[in-house]
Amino acid sequence: VQFVESGGGVVRPGGSLRLSCAMSGFTVTDYGAVWVRQAPGRGPEWVSSINTADSIYYADSVRGRFTFTRDNRKSTLYLQMNSLKLEDTGRYYCARRRIVGDYSLYDYWGQGTQVVVSS
Repeated sequence: VQFVESGGGVVRPGGSLRLSCAMSGFTVTDYGAVWVRQAPGRGPEWVSSINTADSIYYADSVRGRFTFTRDNRKSTLYLQMNSLKLEDTGRYYCARRRIVGDYSLYDYWGQGTQVVVSS
């Protein structure tokens, strides 16, 4: 199982980026997925997730600006990020989500891609 993120970079406030996460080694429609970010000196922050029914959820901090999609044919996740803010700076990770009983487990992660929003 592999997750490989790409698409990060440096952008000015108000700009856009599209992150990609290529998945392999499993049937992507059998699992949910998540985007998590980590800003310098801070803990991980959940950004968005998708479940096996293709329902998508967003953190309040990104709702209306970020769009999470999944292309099952390409086994790829995308995170379209618009109207970027300074506080969106961080390393962005994608991960696989498994449901075990009442719990969500994130059992496989990519290496992350760096996003820097700077004026």
